[in-house]
Amino acid sequence: MSANKLVAPEGRADAPARETARRARTRERLLDAAYRQFSEHGINGASIEAIADDAGFTRGAFYSNFGSKEELFFALTERENRARLETLREHFSRLVAPLGETGGKPAPAHIEGIIADVMSFQPDIRQWCLMQSEFRLLALRDPDVAPRFLAAAQSFQRELATMIDTAVRAVGVRFRIDALDLTRLLVDQFDSAMQEAILAGDEDPDRSVREKVMRTLPLLVHSLTTTLDGD
Repeated sequence: MSANKLVAPEGRADAPARETARRARTRERLLDAAYRQFSEHGINGASIEAIADDAGFTRGAFYSNFGSKEELFFALTERENRARLETLREHFSRLVAPLGETGGKPAPAHIEGIIADVMSFQPDIRQWCLMQSEFRLLALRDPDVAPRFLAAAQSFQRELATMIDTAVRAVGVRFRIDALDLTRLLVDQFDSAMQEAILAGDEDPDRSVREKVMRTLPLLVHSLTTTLDGD
């Protein structure tokens, strides 16, 4: 072995890996704390000190992971959007599969069942709605934040639209309008139902959202769906 070759001290060879893992855990705890603080107090009302304290760290630990509260905001947005897409990917093809057994255009009842199943495994719907409202308001007020927020929202919608379109085409169904346009309609309808439930002070907003969504979305999707060889 060359005399000039550096050798890691005994017991320290995996130190960089341990440091990377520890840093990742610290970031996740800060993101979890930001989720709680933003939901309860809003983005402007949640201080960096409060987020760090909630996570069990110091202000210095915050700045060693995020340059600003806005950077944390985008990291949280990316994490939550990714988590929701991954959850949908895990279940969506299985949920849509029964549409291929209908032998024609899916009936509203079949579509209703799929929507109900999708909603059943969505986490903390109310809290995420509050977070999305905070994110959107910040972007509307800050022209420096707006482009990144819009890009993240559009990226999420495109991925979701591709997932939905691929799944329904695999069972012989297609939409009469562009899948991205349909996805935006579905997301807007869902967001509107949750906002109304929160504003109304419903004791069980998730139940209220399900009831409102089921009155409209199955019929909407049914009217905009046909078989691959249909008109």
